[in-house]
Amino acid sequence: MISFVQLLDFIGTFAFAISGIRLASAKRFDWFGAYIVGLATAIGGGTLRDVMLNVTPVWMTDPVYLVCTAFAMLFVIVFGKHLIHLNNTFFIFDSIGLALFTVVGFDKSLVLGYPFWVSIIMGTITGAAGGVIRDVFINEIPLIFRKEIYAMACVAGGIVYWLCLQVNLESYMSQIIGGATVFLVRILAVKYQITLPILKGENDEEANGKE
Repeated sequence: MISFVQLLDFIGTFAFAISGIRLASAKRFDWFGAYIVGLATAIGGGTLRDVMLNVTPVWMTDPVYLVCTAFAMLFVIVFGKHLIHLNNTFFIFDSIGLALFTVVGFDKSLVLGYPFWVSIIMGTITGAAGGVIRDVFINEIPLIFRKEIYAMACVAGGIVYWLCLQVNLESYMSQIIGGATVFLVRILAVKYQITLPILKGENDEEANGKE
């Protein structure tokens, strides 16, 4: 019987893999290269999390993640022309994957007995690290290092998840609310152009001085 968290994990894998493959196709990668980018996007954060938690990465014990990425690849191949015309496709699938993986990482850390603050960090790593690897592979500045609200959406979702548990909400309801928080924070931040302050460097000061 598949648990609710496992279901979230599979859906998140599919969504993140599509986001990676979609960007790889825009960069004119071949099928193998696009699959690798999609797979790295889907399992990169979870792998880093599991290594830090000293457990075997989940994809090494269950091939479903490799298969799920293959289905995502097939999905992009079949519906690629439609996806290209949908400018928000990458953003939506990336936001879904970010939300679901944050919940999965948070839950796994709690189950292993780690305190909530460690779980929030692990949830953020699970959600955001795959995107970092994806962006490095396609030679882009990772979203997490730009001024967009990305990793902070994971942190917000993790905090809300933990607060839901503190008021004795059912586990699955806490997971839904936590994931929805990540998704909504990400969507609203982009829609209303809410960003974090940019850390100014020497070049900015020199530019201001010339003005």
